[in-house]
Amino acid sequence: MIHLYLGLLLFSFLTTSILVVPFINLLYKLKFQRQKQKTLDFQNNRTPIFDKFHSQKTGTPVGGGLLIIASVSLLFLALLPVLKITRIFISSNFSINWELIIIFLIFIGFGIIGLYDDILKFFNFQKTGFFGLRMKHKLLLQLFIATIASLLIYFKLGINFIYLPFFGPISLGLFYIPIASLIIVSFGNFFNITDGLDGLSCGLLTISLFAFWVLAGNSFDTPISLFISLWIGSLIAFLYFNVFPARIWLGDVGSLSFGATFAVIALLLGRVVPLVIIGSPFIVEGMSSAIQIFSKVYLHRKIFPAAPFHLTLQQLNWEEPKIVFRAWLAGIILAIFGLWLGLS
Repeated sequence: MIHLYLGLLLFSFLTTSILVVPFINLLYKLKFQRQKQKTLDFQNNRTPIFDKFHSQKTGTPVGGGLLIIASVSLLFLALLPVLKITRIFISSNFSINWELIIIFLIFIGFGIIGLYDDILKFFNFQKTGFFGLRMKHKLLLQLFIATIASLLIYFKLGINFIYLPFFGPISLGLFYIPIASLIIVSFGNFFNITDGLDGLSCGLLTISLFAFWVLAGNSFDTPISLFISLWIGSLIAFLYFNVFPARIWLGDVGSLSFGATFAVIALLLGRVVPLVIIGSPFIVEGMSSAIQIFSKVYLHRKIFPAAPFHLTLQQLNWEEPKIVFRAWLAGIILAIFGLWLGLS
């Protein structure tokens, strides 16, 4: 099967490579670009540090996540009848149909929420009050979709455990549902927060997915292995245009979807501990923002010079490529460590 997985990765890479340049041109024509803006925090206060380091990014097309979601989804849809015709053996510990429904529910569902956010921001509908939702409403929508996925995982696939390396599976019973929902929503937003520097989030995700590709193969889960193959191929093609200086960004449509889907794959494989280890760069970025908000509200002072953490590094005069490349190196070591734990 490894030949099939590698072939699909290359085919997905080729497909996205062909589509990405016309897609960038389309985004320019639609004016789906980052607008010049004065960024506000959750209390509507100016964030001058963010504006200082990101003002030069004005005009960059946003929405590359939509291309990846569409490319991976359509390629997978076209792949299924081919597998049936060729009678290639597909193995899984669970119902294959329900497993795919759960993955694409998160992959597309969170993408739609992110696309809505992008449309509001980049067409200035926020100023007109066009169908506006507050942050708490968008979080509730995310939690709603994540809860549906968690219920399906629990009742349709019978997964109610977290695997602890060296100890084995630990059953959580019904508590699995809220815990899984929280993990999905958290990683969706952690990834979204990380997606602030050219190539940072997508590079880390590509590294992370290679580790989970191995874990999926070790679990003999063909559907997840096939999905990751297509996803990695598309990400690599996108990353070529996303590294510094980026010609295109994911946008919320991609960042919310990718973080949440990454978490769902870990849940389906029962590998939450490797998720925490391998995904720790996303956790650090997300938690730095959460700690900063908490300190401003309750302590009336800032813990970090700026949040998320990559902005603090920029404030310390680290150049953007330096931050990204060193984050990738940390991601490689964490992926190896997480993979070692996951195979233990």
